[in-house]
Amino acid sequence: MEGEMEQIQSAVEEVLRKFDTDIEQLLPILQAVQGKLGYLPAVAMKMVAAAVEIPEVYVYSVGTFYNQFRLNPPGKHQIKVCMGTACHMTGGDIIMDSFERRLEIEEGETTEDREFSLERVACVGCCALAPVVLVNEEVEAKVRPTRVDGILLGLGKELTLTKGKKQEEGEPGEC
Repeated sequence: MEGEMEQIQSAVEEVLRKFDTDIEQLLPILQAVQGKLGYLPAVAMKMVAAAVEIPEVYVYSVGTFYNQFRLNPPGKHQIKVCMGTACHMTGGDIIMDSFERRLEIEEGETTEDREFSLERVACVGCCALAPVVLVNEEVEAKVRPTRVDGILLGLGKELTLTKGKKQEEGEPGEC
């Protein structure tokens, strides 16, 4: 996106001014960068590696090891599908698949327009309401595949009614 590189560089430089650039500070530095940007872009990890004077692959391995870090920018609307035991047993994987098909992304990804991001999360503590989806941190309870369209429509997502592929302009949709 336009101006994004400058924003990333500015944020990383600001964070690096607040920390010693010792390897012991790597986790706090990465946490602060993500706090500013919402995720860890590759260019930010390269800048951190240069500042700390360690190989880029080491920073990347730390960023991918801890699930607190995101490597993709978060969407305007964050959808988190619970995969705790109760949610998994009552169809959480089917709900995840429904969101993936409708948003045309895989778990852990963000749509190209950055409107939606989709994540798998561990138990959110609402087992009696399983399966649960967090939509912008709001709990959606007892979600079924038929509710996925309603949730997305409520967030302003335009949906096409096709089987298996995206509807082309001017083609009537199939149900």
